[in-house]
Amino acid sequence: MLYPHVIFDLDGTLIDSSESIFASFRAVFPASGLSPVMPFTSDLIGPSLMETLKLLTGTKDENVLRASAEAFKTHYDNKGYKTTAVFFGINELLVGLKSNGAKMYIATNKRIFPTQKIVDLFKWNNYFEGGYALDTFSPPAQSKQELLKKIIKKHKFENDKIVYIGDRKEDGLSAEGNNIPFIKANWGYDPTPMTDHKIATSPADLHIMLT
Repeated sequence: MLYPHVIFDLDGTLIDSSESIFASFRAVFPASGLSPVMPFTSDLIGPSLMETLKLLTGTKDENVLRASAEAFKTHYDNKGYKTTAVFFGINELLVGLKSNGAKMYIATNKRIFPTQKIVDLFKWNNYFEGGYALDTFSPPAQSKQELLKKIIKKHKFENDKIVYIGDRKEDGLSAEGNNIPFIKANWGYDPTPMTDHKIATSPADLHIMLT
């Protein structure tokens, strides 16, 4: 293995969660009496829940945001997450990397509760050494960059022995901030060109790059 430890982003990298997330957001607005101020697009997939709600509601009212967040969590954690899809080729990628001895981890902006539900849904527990979200740690990590820093510290990773895989510019910047390699999953949600990093065009391509 080129990198003994592989850390994956979740949404837009391993899973296509767009429709499941949009369905839960649509359930929020009738209950709150609000209307979304922008369309549901892939740009909304990836940031933390509160960041996304601020964009969708167009408000900074903490009471409104907290109520909307709770409504979203109730729907998504009990129903919405079940319609999550796995990107084509991901299961084969995980099997191949594990058979080659890679230790794999998840680092996501998604909350840890639905993250574990999704891992359970797809029976991925045997593939990942750990799954980490902003709220895994206490106090919670404030950004993806800080989350990666905490994971690196927890496992005492050497920076040249790990790689982060993600689909968003934020993921690349978070890896840069921790001085670790990054590969962009180009099948994800963020079309932003990232010429400073390697780009994988498919999970099969990524497998070749990692092995």
